[in-house]
Amino acid sequence: MDINQALFDRAQKTIPGGVNSPVRAFRSVGGAPRFINRAKGPYLWDAEGKRFIDYVCSWGPMILGHNDDEVVAAVEAAVERGLSFGAATEAEIEIAEEITKIVPSIEQVRLVSSGTEAGMSAIRLARGFTGRSKVIKFEGCYHGHSDSLLVKAGSGLLTFGNPSSAGVPASITEHTLVLEYNNPQQLEDAFAKWGDDIACVIVEAFAGNMNLVRGTQEFIDTMRRLCTKHGALLIVDEVMTGFRVALGGAQSLFGVTPDLTMLGKVIGGGMPVAAFGGRRDVMQQIAPCGPVYQAGTLSGNPVAVACGLATLKKIQRPGFHEELARRTSRLVHGLADAAREAGVEFSADSVGGMFGIYFLPQAPRGFSDVMKANQPLFNRFFHGMLKRGVYFAPSTFEAGFVSIAHDDAVIDATIAAARETFAEIAG
Repeated sequence: MDINQALFDRAQKTIPGGVNSPVRAFRSVGGAPRFINRAKGPYLWDAEGKRFIDYVCSWGPMILGHNDDEVVAAVEAAVERGLSFGAATEAEIEIAEEITKIVPSIEQVRLVSSGTEAGMSAIRLARGFTGRSKVIKFEGCYHGHSDSLLVKAGSGLLTFGNPSSAGVPASITEHTLVLEYNNPQQLEDAFAKWGDDIACVIVEAFAGNMNLVRGTQEFIDTMRRLCTKHGALLIVDEVMTGFRVALGGAQSLFGVTPDLTMLGKVIGGGMPVAAFGGRRDVMQQIAPCGPVYQAGTLSGNPVAVACGLATLKKIQRPGFHEELARRTSRLVHGLADAAREAGVEFSADSVGGMFGIYFLPQAPRGFSDVMKANQPLFNRFFHGMLKRGVYFAPSTFEAGFVSIAHDDAVIDATIAAARETFAEIAG
């Protein structure tokens, strides 16, 4: 009996789609999802006991690898003190101090429990601070599933967004403008027309939910200049990229100073911690200091904060991110070489410990490029690698992640599996 399939059948009786987050259902690639039993270092083991090299890394947080001994010890010590207090703790101050030390643009920070919560709170704060209503986002960028940001990635120039989820009234998204990623001219046009009513621009400087797509320096610089000129706030979504593409995040690589930053994933070390923070004068508008309300019973949960704090301390050791970037680059170059040897159209890219693989002749620059990828070919690659014990994200639209536990031997094993898989595809 296929235990994973049996568990999936059982799950669908009580859980919609059998999963608690949609991509896990494997619908875009087909087959039964793997139900994970345990993990350590760069590896996962499923319910049948099969081991996989993991390039999902819990969608980014596991930058140290799974179950790092020092992180686990910090969590166990926190558990002994108590699971949740609903009150302030010194650990919250410590992680806030750590974040503000690492990311200079963040003068004050508020902890929350998810990237979605960070996104919706940052938008509300931007609207409350500016007294304006319109928000600019970009095709293919995902900032959580709050109503005002669930907007279809349309190709129309400067059009108001339509809801991309049932249950979201058009009146909620009518103030959301969706522009093309990496199109500075559309930003110029949008601010020329609506500049006095734009509260903020929200962006992933390196997009991760349409696979990895790099923002250009001109694109990022244009939005910073226009936000400053028109009194709008620039929100950089670093839920994926924060501490992963570089210690200081994407903003440090672009040399841009956002007004607000969203953080998640790595700051929790695998537990549900996220945050939004930025300029002191903006953050002072959040309750209880100001009129913009935001609250959360489990915000700053002591066990989750202990996990995140231990992770943040470990990744600051000298050379950590340089080594992580080297290993990730070695992986994507090895995959690209293997595809080229087999004659399969393929490209790959990486920044820090984040990477993208594309069944395209070259890395995409935006959503329309991503949509041209050969999805059936990706699906064959995904299942071929899965068969050989390598677990990539089960969607052609998701970025991948490498941890510091993925040593050269693990990378070599992955490339060897890819050579076999590409040869199988080409044959």
